[in-house]
Order: sequence, then C-alpha cells, then structure tokens
Amino acid sequence: LVPGEIVVNEVNFVRKCIATDTSKQDLWGKLVCTNFKISFITDDAGPLLKFQYRNRLLGEHDIPLTCIEQVVTVNDAKRKQKVLGSNQKLKFNPTELIIYCKDFRIVCFRFDEAGPEGAKKVCLAIAHYSQPADPQLLFGFEYVGKRYYNPAGDKVNGVDPGGGGGGGGVEGVQTPLFDRSSDWDREIKRTGGSEWRVCSINESYVISLSLPEYFVVPVSLADQDLKQFSVFFTGQRIPLWCWNHPNGSALVRMSSIKDMVQQRKLDQRICNAVTRSHPQRSDVYKSDLDKSLPTVQDVQAAFVRLKHICVIDPFEESDEKWLSSMESTHWLEYVRSFLKHSAELVHVLDGKHVSVILQEEEDRDLNCVISSLVQVMLDPHFRSIAGFQSLVQKEWVMAGYRFLDRCNHLKKSDKVESPLFLLFLDCVWQLLDQYPAAFEFTETYLTVLSDSLWIPVFSTFLFNCPQQRAEQSREFARGKNIHLGDEKVLWFPSVWDWSQQFTAKDQALFNNPLYVGKSATCVQNGAVKTFKRTKKNYSSTLRGMPSLRNGLLNEQEFIPRRNSLVLRLKPEFSLLKEPQESPSDQYIRDWFSKPADLQGLILPQLLSSHIKVWKLCFLRWIPEAQINNGGYITAFHKVSVLADEIEMLQNRLRQYKGTPSTLGGSPETERCKMYFRASNLRGTPPTPEYLTSSFPFSPVGNLCRRSILGTPLSKFLSGARIWISTETLANETL
Repeated sequence: LVPGEIVVNEVNFVRKCIATDTSKQDLWGKLVCTNFKISFITDDAGPLLKFQYRNRLLGEHDIPLTCIEQVVTVNDAKRKQKVLGSNQKLKFNPTELIIYCKDFRIVCFRFDEAGPEGAKKVCLAIAHYSQPADPQLLFGFEYVGKRYYNPAGDKVNGVDPGGGGGGGGVEGVQTPLFDRSSDWDREIKRTGGSEWRVCSINESYVISLSLPEYFVVPVSLADQDLKQFSVFFTGQRIPLWCWNHPNGSALVRMSSIKDMVQQRKLDQRICNAVTRSHPQRSDVYKSDLDKSLPTVQDVQAAFVRLKHICVIDPFEESDEKWLSSMESTHWLEYVRSFLKHSAELVHVLDGKHVSVILQEEEDRDLNCVISSLVQVMLDPHFRSIAGFQSLVQKEWVMAGYRFLDRCNHLKKSDKVESPLFLLFLDCVWQLLDQYPAAFEFTETYLTVLSDSLWIPVFSTFLFNCPQQRAEQSREFARGKNIHLGDEKVLWFPSVWDWSQQFTAKDQALFNNPLYVGKSATCVQNGAVKTFKRTKKNYSSTLRGMPSLRNGLLNEQEFIPRRNSLVLRLKPEFSLLKEPQESPSDQYIRDWFSKPADLQGLILPQLLSSHIKVWKLCFLRWIPEAQINNGGYITAFHKVSVLADEIEMLQNRLRQYKGTPSTLGGSPETERCKMYFRASNLRGTPPTPEYLTSSFPFSPVGNLCRRSILGTPLSKFLSGARIWISTETLANETL
C-alpha cells in the first residue's frame, strides 16, 4: 500500500484467467480492492511472463481505479450479466468479473471457489470506488495528504512549495511548470520574443478561471486594455502567446469573441498588436480550427471504433479485412488531418514569415493539439525530453485542457469524454516513426506517458485547469486541517518526476540511442572534440524514407506488405491528386527535396503509406499481434548496445589521454543512458529471449482475444462505453 491507500474489500480463492483456451495457466490468489487500485495477490509464478515493466506505484497485476472503463459481472448458471455502476445493487452472485480498461486491456477473474457473498462485495466495491462522485475522492488527494503532510497538517519530507520550480524528470532534468512568471520569462528569452511580456493580471484567477495566473501577451497591449477586452472572449480567454520563430513570427492562441458587435474591432486590435510584435511588421494569419478540423466528438467516435477494432474484434481475420475495418474508424484519417494542418501553419510561420493566431471557440481542445504539433515540428528543443515535457506543461496543463472531463475520471458524462491528448501523442509518434533520430525520447516514453493519464497521483492529468486544482486543494486542506501557510495549493507530485514510477534503469528505456542532439562528441587524435551537426551529415535515409522522386512518393509505387499495418487512405487525401498545388504543398515539396536537418525543422510525410497504426500503444495487449524476438525493439536493442559500446570506448580514450570526464562522473556513471548495455567481453551480447514487439509490456493475462472461456467477445453492445460481454448472456437486457 502506498501512503493514503486503504483496503476496502477483498476475497480469497480467486482465479485470474491467463489463457483463453485452457485454465491450466491461470493464477490463484486474493483479489483486493483499495481506494487506489484493484490488486491481485498471488504466490503463483506466471509461466508465460518473461518480462514486464515495473512501476513503483503498481504491482504486476494491479489496475488503477481511474483506468477502469467498465465493470461487468457474470453469472454462468443463471445466464445473467450486468454492467455495474456506482451505488448499484447486484441481485445475483457473480461467477466472473470482467474489467475493461482505458488502456485497452481486458482482465478476467473467476469466482468458482470463492465465497459468493465475498465475490459480490468486492465487485460492488470496485464499481463504486472506480466512479467517484467528486474530484476530492480521487486518490491523489489522500496520497498527497498522507505522504507530504503530517497529522498536524504541516509539510513533511522537505517538500518544496509550488513544485520547486520544476517537475523533476529523467535523470534529474528539471521541467518548468509555468506556474510562475520566471518560467515564462525564460521561455521568452529562449525563443527571442523581445516584443512580448509576461502578464500577471490573472493572479488569483480574477480575470479567467481557466487561464493560468501568468501568461505572455504583446508588449503593446496594456494590462488595462486586456482587462477590458477579456469580457468579450469566451471564458474570458484573451489571446495567449505560445512561441516565437527566429524570423520574428509568433504563434498565438485565443478563444472566439462572443460579442458580435465588438468582434471586428477586437480582431483588428489583437491583429495590430501581434503585427507590432513582429520585427518586419508582417501581416497576421488567423486559423479557425473549428472549421478546419474534426470536432472533439468526431475524435471520440473514432476512438470508440478504434478500441472496438483493436480489442473486441477477432484478430484472426485476414489483413485486408482488418485494415479495411481500421480505415473505417477514421482515426488515422484524423491523425493525418491534424498533422497536415500543422504542416500548413509551419509554412505560414517559417516560409511566409507571418504570425499565426489559432482560434477555437473555447481555446481548450483543438488549439492544444495544433499549437503543440507546430512547435514540435519547428523547434528541436521540444523534441528533447525536457523540452517536450515543458511543451505539454505549457500548452496543455497550464493552458486549461480539461483532463478531468476529457479523461472522464469521474465517469459523469460520456459526452465530454475525448482522447485529444492521446491523439496528440499519436501524431508525435508518427513524426518519431518518420524521423527516429530527431527525438531524444522513444515510443516507450510516449506510451508510458499515455498510461500515466490513468494514475491519479499526479496533478498533471488530474484537473481541468490550475484554478480548479487550487480551489479543490483549499477545500480538501480545510476538511483535513492541513495548514497551507503561504502556499495557495496542496503540493502534488508532477508526472515529470519519473523516479516516482520507475527506477533509473527502467527510465533508460526513454532514451533514444539514435538521437542527434545539438552537438555530438567525437575523438580525433585522442582529443575529445565537439562538432555541430549540419545538413551535409544527413541523407534521406535518415528520415526513414524510401527513394523519392521530387521529394514525394508516387501512390502507384507503394505496395503494402501483408503485415505492415499500413493503411491506404481515401484517394481524395492524396497530395498528388489535388488539381492544383497550393503554396503550402509547394513549400513542403521543396523541403523534402533537400536533406533533412534533424536539429531544425521537420515536416510530416502525409501519403497513406506514411500514416501507420501505433502498434505499441494500441496492440500491445493482443497476444496474436505479438512478435517474439521481432518488432522495432530488436533494432532498438542492437543500436543501444552499439551506442553504449561507443561511449565505453570514448571513456577509455579519455582515461588514456587523462582528459576529464565530460559529465564529471565515473565512466560507468556516464554509460547509464542506455537500457541495453554492451558487454565488456568481445562480441555482441545476444538478443534477450524476452524481447517481443510488445516490449516492455506483456499481453499475458490480458484477454483481448476471440473468447473468454469459449465465449465470443465480438458482441459489441450499442453505446460509446458499453463494450462487451459474453454471448451466452446475449438474451439478458442490460
């Protein structure tokens, strides 16, 4: 149990189903429900489990309550089933419990030998505690109250108020939280936005409840003007600066102007202020994302269909049918739409030297995705681990993305649920897949980050906005007699402090051995030198691209492989089918005709052959999709070993020449970045037997297969969140 965690209910003699075709490999143990998670405690060793990523907060068989999508109870003898909600009654004794998880897992427990009343109580407890009625009932509050504050309500363990100016990170790299003006000042200086300033008119959230207390605005706009303007914007969300291009153009986001009488006047005033912030006084380009992109509801509907295809439908079908079904979800179509629109805005900022204003009705959904993608493409800083974390903090957490509602942590309304943050991570993964050497992090990092949405310990993904966190913190503190003192809010841990979840060894899986940073070290004549990477160092092969003609691949040249999981999008989406090439298409074509500078601008490849299924995230729990000793991880293993061996040899040369270590530590300390290490003996270490295409995850014990104990899973019931149950119970009305 972690601090603040208590056992709510438990039952012995429970069987966890491991395989669908036999019960011989099932595990026997105790099923426990706490106020944080479902835990299955067993002394049996999983015979098929060779490796699993270890999380310090969760055991091997644990599921956080916030990760639970649906709780289904079954009674085989009475041919009954029920989807359990909070505070519901259960009129039959369950023989089976099926847990559907938000991370695409399905876990099944059997109560054949357990006491019927005990089984019923633990099922009801899981349903109740997985659907809290109030934000303060989320486990993070109890965790923080017990771990960081003593019974007298005073802070313990030397916790630094307000996050200590950073959110921790991989190997101690501090991530700015943008909850103070100094973080914004540093970002302005880093990007050269000399005509922009930090504004503090929203301290104590007196102007807008959804904006941060500090944000950046044009120098030419006075605080008094901003206060007057704010009442005309939806949610009082006045325009916010996001980023500055070296050529002077800026990226700005804003909500819509709700007062039609004032709209033209305010638009002109805002555009003039942004224009004056540009050294060339360039025009401003406004992009209305509500008209340009799929709606939040469209994305949610596509995600429900995607989950159906990846989890529910039989995976034994032919590739052609599976790929056709995947295309019908429209998920990849939407991924491509967001990437394409972002690339077009990159053309405006970088090619035309024109500032861009992103407009969305509430400025809290689509703007988060597009502003982040544009910055990832344009600024290599945001392709480093620390930079990417600061980007999420800046454009999502502090900008008021509604994580509480969009993740549906309280299970209140399916209408507001939408996986926009996961869509963003998928878009970033597409870029990572196309430019593997341009990112410091790996797809494991992105997948673990998506999983962290469902661990209700970190403030990062727990609230709709900073103001909600402050308000709920004060209420909780008053109820628990916690003395906040001069602080405004409870101190919550940030997800960016990865040491709370993983050891330093496991965090090494976040580090990309192919990454080309701002500079790289080499040894010439025994001396360590640093050289800048330039365009001449690269060819198109580093982009992961095939041979191109004029920078684009002809559609007829693409022949998909059977198991490639690459989809053809509809013909009208092909760049080559457009009757007349637009300026942005010409810009993209010209860019692809030149070698890529991986420490500069990158643009997505947008043909149907380039937009792929993110297999590690969506298919990792499916045994049929797992490739033993195959997949991307096998290449990752060899490259990691090679990178570690190079570092080891460089350290030996430094020792031989008496050159001080670049990191000031021992040679062994410097070699800790790679998860897979080179052997000190001659020869390449063999590929570990436990490597699969699902690594570092394992599908064992997650029943995303055709049947559970012989019962088809393909019965997808109507409704966005009513997933499935067993066909033997199909006659029973939910």
